[in-house]
Amino acid sequence: MMLAALLRKETIEILRDPITLAVAVVLPLIMLFLFGYGVSMDVENVPTAVYDQDRTPQSARFIDTFVQSGYFKHHRNLWSPRQVDAALDRADATMVIVIPPGFARRLAAGSEAPVQILIDGSFSPTALIVSNYAAAVVNRFSTRLAEERLAEFGLTASGLVRLESRVWYNAPLKTVNYIVPGLFAVLLMAFPPMLTALAIVRERERGTIEQIYVSPVSPAMFILGKIIPYAVLAFGEMLLVLAVGTAWFDIPLRGSLGLLLGASLIYVFVTVGLGVAVSAVARTQVAAVLLSSVGTLMPSFLFSGFLFPIATMPYLLQLYTYAFPTRYFNDISRDLFLKGVGIEYLWGNIALLALYAVVLFAAASLTLRKKVAR
Repeated sequence: MMLAALLRKETIEILRDPITLAVAVVLPLIMLFLFGYGVSMDVENVPTAVYDQDRTPQSARFIDTFVQSGYFKHHRNLWSPRQVDAALDRADATMVIVIPPGFARRLAAGSEAPVQILIDGSFSPTALIVSNYAAAVVNRFSTRLAEERLAEFGLTASGLVRLESRVWYNAPLKTVNYIVPGLFAVLLMAFPPMLTALAIVRERERGTIEQIYVSPVSPAMFILGKIIPYAVLAFGEMLLVLAVGTAWFDIPLRGSLGLLLGASLIYVFVTVGLGVAVSAVARTQVAAVLLSSVGTLMPSFLFSGFLFPIATMPYLLQLYTYAFPTRYFNDISRDLFLKGVGIEYLWGNIALLALYAVVLFAAASLTLRKKVAR
C-alpha cells in the first residue's frame, strides 16, 4: 500500500509537469531524426575532377569506369596543375584523377601506365573509403584490359584469383541501418537519468525529501517509488523511438522483438538507477543536468561503439568501455536488428545489464539509509 501511494504520487507529479513529458517524448524524436539523417558514412557520387593530359579514347574509357561505378561523379575537368591544387583547396572536388601524357600509348605497348589519384583527407574516414573504392575501380579496369588482350590472341583468363566478396548483416552498407539501432541505447541514456536526478534533487531543494527521512518508508521502497514511474516513462520512450525509427527509416528487425523489449526493460532500470546515483552527488538542479550530461550522455557517444568502433580504440580505453552500460545495450540492439541472433549470443550482455541495475539499486538504498541514520 505504501509503495502504491509513492508510485501514485510520483506519477501525478510527472503528469502535472509538461516540461518533463516534453523532454521525454519530443526531444528523443528530434534526436532520432537529426542522427538518422545527419550522421552518414555512405559514400556515393563523390565529386571528382579530372586532369586528363592524354585526352584519348582510352583515357576517356578509364574515367568512365569511375562514373559507371556509381560512387564517383565526374564533376569538372581541369587544365593545369594549379587548377588541381585549387580544386582541392576550395573543396570543389573530393578526388582528382590525374592522367599523364602517353597513357594510351603505354597501354598499347603493354607497359605500365601510372595514374595519380589525389584525395581530400580532411575527414579521414571518408578519405579511406574513397581511396578503397578508387583502388577497386582501377583494379576492375586493369582486369578487363587484361581479359581483352588475351581475347585478341584467342585466350581466356584462367588460373587467376577472382574475388567474390559478400557483405553480411548490412549488405547495402547503409549507415542508417546501424546508426538507428545504436541510437536507441544513446537516447535512453540521454533523458531518463537526467529526469530522475532532477526529480530527486527538486524534492531536496524544496525540503520535502526530509519528510521521507522521518517517515516509516524504507530507503528501498522510496527508491522504488522514484524509479518505477520514470522507468515506465523511459520504456514508453523506447517504444516510441523504436516504432518511429523502424517505420520511418525502414530498418528491418531480424531478431526477436520480445527479446529486444525484455533487454530494453532491464536497460531502462539501469538508466533511471544512474539518475538516482547522480542525485546523490548533485545539490542543485543545474548540477544534476550537468552531471547527467557529462556522466551518462557523453560516454554513451564516445565509449559505447555507437559512432566509433571499440576495436579500434587503444587497449586501455577498450577496458574503460566496459564501465558503461550503453556498450552492452548497443551490442544487443545492433545484434538483434542486423544479425538476428538469439539469447544464446546475448545472454552475457543482458546478465551484465541486470547486474548493473541491481548494484545501482543497492548502492542507492545504502546511500539513502546512511542519510536517514544521520
